[in-house]
Amino acid sequence: MKNSEKILKSLSSLIENGILTSKDIKKEISTDLKFTRDKIINKLDIVSREEFEVLKKIVQKQNTIINKLIKNKKIKKAKKS
Repeated sequence: MKNSEKILKSLSSLIENGILTSKDIKKEISTDLKFTRDKIINKLDIVSREEFEVLKKIVQKQNTIINKLIKNKKIKKAKKS
């Protein structure tokens, strides 16, 4: 079911039940949109900021180690010549 159809069904059921106040409709739409937002976020497989920072530090450490190894390799090649 499309999101627009879902929202329209929710609105029509509210009207049928006699809940016509704008606050109730606003609350229902807000709840539906939050649920949809959470569903989309779960599908995207997004990581938290903390996880990202930890991974970033690991990658930076690996880059410094790789750069040191590359420098050592160049120095050894220069000495052989």
